[in-house]
Amino acid sequence: MSASPVSSSPQAPGAPVGLSPARRAWQRFRRNRLGFVSLVVFVVMVVLSLGAELISNDRPIVVRYEGQTYWPMWRDYPETTFGGDFETPTDYLDPFIRDRLAADGNWALFTLNRYGAGTINYFAQAPTPSGPTSDNLLGTDDRGRDLLAQLIYGFRVSVLFGLALTAIGVVLGVAAGALQGFFGGKIDLVGQRFIEIWSSMPELYLLIIFSAVFAPSVALLLILLSLFGWMGLSDYVRAEFLRNRQLDYVKSARALGVSRSRLVWRHILPNSLTPVVTFLPFRMSAAILALTSLDFLGLGVPPGTPSLGELLSQGKNNIDAWWISLSTFAVLVITLLLLTFTGDALRDALDPRKQPA
Repeated sequence: MSASPVSSSPQAPGAPVGLSPARRAWQRFRRNRLGFVSLVVFVVMVVLSLGAELISNDRPIVVRYEGQTYWPMWRDYPETTFGGDFETPTDYLDPFIRDRLAADGNWALFTLNRYGAGTINYFAQAPTPSGPTSDNLLGTDDRGRDLLAQLIYGFRVSVLFGLALTAIGVVLGVAAGALQGFFGGKIDLVGQRFIEIWSSMPELYLLIIFSAVFAPSVALLLILLSLFGWMGLSDYVRAEFLRNRQLDYVKSARALGVSRSRLVWRHILPNSLTPVVTFLPFRMSAAILALTSLDFLGLGVPPGTPSLGELLSQGKNNIDAWWISLSTFAVLVITLLLLTFTGDALRDALDPRKQPA
């Protein structure tokens, strides 16, 4: 008679499933409906803005004209290609060109919004800034540019700038905090004194001085803000390293002869990233606000670059054009609220005091 296979005892009802801490944190984050939906909406907005040229553009995606296929979004075509009189690049908003493309046998596939970031509507029926119309759904700014296109491209500039500034700040802040917290002693003392001196530097005055000396550029603005944007995070990482290096698992690893680099990368750093992850949405919202504020003061991105701060400045200078301030303020508030709700949900998901027993 053959022996029956040994089966493991069934798990008791209500017993916790063996999940990793990251998996448990993700489940707690998903249970926060407001934070999870905010993250999804924000990611969708970012993805759509990255493909802004396919949503808002003054050039058609594809044109079929007299039996030939053209791709104006990726190549310039002279006006003579479509029956015009000049060799200049085709203006696809010109009524003559529109009539030629709408003739029998011809067609053009336009984007949802037929205006680009720098497109000026020369054929507007009202003086600029003009209110919302069927051609310009949100109106135009004081230069005659479509406001919806400005918001789409301006949102992309703000988000990409915020992501870049956040990434640089995280790298510098984690490196500085880990160095001070792991070694302590004189390195920690010198590092803290340096941070105190550096944080007392007048950041706004330096921005004004460098803006007067150098030509305005996104790269210059990113470098200047990165010099001051890492100190807040470094304090959190330093505190986590000072706490974790005194715990038993670190002392045991040292007793086993684990090298310093492996001790930092494999043991202490992963257990010190909770404030870093929680800090990311709030840091990004602060970066977007900083860029908007500097653009509002005229110290931000170069002229001609789509900017939410510039639109707010236009709204201040054109009080009667309420659509400029209202739409820009709505985009800015929605963006910051989404990041704030996401940050709150991350903080709750990573808080060990809120873990189930």
